[in-house]
Amino acid sequence: MSPARPCRGLRAAVAGSLGLSEGPAGSARSGRLLRPPATFAVAPGTRLLRLPGSGAVRAASPERAGWTEALRAAVAELRAGAVVAVPTDTLYGLACSASCSAALGDVYRLKGRSETKPLAVCLSRVADVYRYCHVRVPKELLKDLLPGPVTLVMERTEELNKDLNPFTSLIGIRIPDHAFMQDLAQVFGGPLALTSANLSSQASSLTVTEFQDLWPQLSLVIDGGPIGDGQSPEYRLGSTVIDLSVPGRFGIIRPGCALESTTSILQQKYGLLPSDGPCL
Repeated sequence: MSPARPCRGLRAAVAGSLGLSEGPAGSARSGRLLRPPATFAVAPGTRLLRLPGSGAVRAASPERAGWTEALRAAVAELRAGAVVAVPTDTLYGLACSASCSAALGDVYRLKGRSETKPLAVCLSRVADVYRYCHVRVPKELLKDLLPGPVTLVMERTEELNKDLNPFTSLIGIRIPDHAFMQDLAQVFGGPLALTSANLSSQASSLTVTEFQDLWPQLSLVIDGGPIGDGQSPEYRLGSTVIDLSVPGRFGIIRPGCALESTTSILQQKYGLLPSDGPCL
């Protein structure tokens, strides 16, 4: 991927503007006072923040300070072109700025992921979908499914970085039903590229310890606690991925964790027809 948009030289400026300290010269991670949980054997240089509560629900005072600290730290890293591990409503994920071509390349590299496999985009609200997608379904349909454990695939607009999934005219949109991720996307102020936090072909992660091998390559790990029960296979299915790029029809790209409820809404409430063949 060509570095079409500069994003590497911003770390010191962004850290300073948010009151965060800069790391060692040449370091891939900026230094911050982050508190690793005492129960983990954290590798040297790893930066990990635990959210108050589960992270799925916004922290109330007096825990708000810890929530704000995690937001500020994550936004600083993302704006500086780094890759951050985050909790979502389905799995732990890896996030980076979708506008930073170098960061996109880092995601593929550290996962060992084929560059022919697309990354989804995480947004904070339904209104933002119209900026990055050509929407061919009713707005009410989007609001019925988002926020939620689904990825909706639509035709992309020119607003997205051309180095993001350059092999396709489609883009998958996520608005997780997860308070921290919604706050993060809103404060960041732009699209976040999002994929699961695991090496390609390995099991997805429900706790931060399950992808601990990736920690040294990440700028920051946000610990939102176990997702689901933290171990059952059904919780590892990921989001349900639905193709909505063809008017009047839908295709199932990945069944995921919410297939039955999603297809019920699409067919019974909005009259969409299944595609002639599977999109898998």
